[in-house]
Amino acid sequence: MSNMEAAWEKQIADLWLTIDDVNSEEFINRINNLASELPAGSAIGLFERAAAQDSTGHSDKAVPLYRAALEAGLTGLRRRRATIQMASSLRNLGNAAEAVSLLTAELHAADDELNGAVRAFLALALVDVGREREAVDISLIALTQYLPRYNRSLVRYAQLLTI
Repeated sequence: MSNMEAAWEKQIADLWLTIDDVNSEEFINRINNLASELPAGSAIGLFERAAAQDSTGHSDKAVPLYRAALEAGLTGLRRRRATIQMASSLRNLGNAAEAVSLLTAELHAADDELNGAVRAFLALALVDVGREREAVDISLIALTQYLPRYNRSLVRYAQLLTI
């Protein structure tokens, strides 16, 4: 990462720390201004704009921006975050079935600190589509990474919920 990229990343991280200090419109404007420093069509800029809309209660505006960011080649943790966040927004907009599809595909797409988030949002979407037992299964398996013991037993019991 170049010094310029690192400086921009620090600016965006610092800006996100202010989300509760300014009104929604001002926050979105600040994100848009910072994102406009990136090349036109930047996947990262599109993602940050989507996240700002999403975090200020505008799921309807966020989803197209998430889609555009992913289509523009968003990578790494931001790609995974975009998928999780877009799925959550879709669920909020009444499209839990698409959220389930996106998050199910994401279950094994990577192994990182977002695994629990994928499972948590998938569980919510599964409940919305009437698949509560699968939601409990997914949730319990996510929980096992925090338990000091009983991990294998809990995974087996959770899997039995959906057989």
